[in-house]
Amino acid sequence: MVTGASSGIGKAVALSLAAQGATVCLVGRNISSLEAMMKDTRGTPSCIRGYQTDLTVDDDIQKLKTSLQQDFGHIDMLIHSAGIFSMGMLESAPVKDLDKQYQTNVRAPYLLTQVLLPMIISRCGQIVFVNSSSGLNIKQNLSQYAATKHALKAIADTLRTEVNAYGIRVLSIYPGRTATPMQEVVHKMEGKTYYPERFMQTKDIASVIIHALTLPRSAEVTDINIRPFIKFD
Repeated sequence: MVTGASSGIGKAVALSLAAQGATVCLVGRNISSLEAMMKDTRGTPSCIRGYQTDLTVDDDIQKLKTSLQQDFGHIDMLIHSAGIFSMGMLESAPVKDLDKQYQTNVRAPYLLTQVLLPMIISRCGQIVFVNSSSGLNIKQNLSQYAATKHALKAIADTLRTEVNAYGIRVLSIYPGRTATPMQEVVHKMEGKTYYPERFMQTKDIASVIIHALTLPRSAEVTDINIRPFIKFD
């Protein structure tokens, strides 16, 4: 199951899993985007299901759980890729923006993991948190977003200590700037021209995640820090 599956890194991960024949559950708020994703995966050897869900609504998460139980009964991989971004100086950034980011970036993956954990435990599954380089490094204007990503790291690290005994692997990945719709928005906020070719591509992140997930069970990758490499004059 992939959250935030209709765009960005989540979409790339979902497409990569589908290409390898996995049964993929796409979770997102926009039904038209999910339907477009399902069209993109036609011709792949996988089964694709879309679940329109607002992860900031508790009832939606409970409905998602019920649907997954009815449709599959278990989960092998849960990949958290949904997230929102806002920036601003601490002295002036509206606290309502912090509340929105906390709701989506912290509370939603926490509750979703909690609700789905029995189905993951039943399969000795794997959980991936797509975090951000902001979860490790502090930069100006990012106090709110960075706070949520630091919190997500704490959730993942604590969860790992609790579920390794069940045979569950937990991975956090910390991408630097990646060519996603969110990155385009960030550049507009910063008043900069957006050149997507100068950043990591979503397929790069997806490739790293898939590789970590398919490692033999003799190993667990806990944290991956990945950044753009191409240099421009």
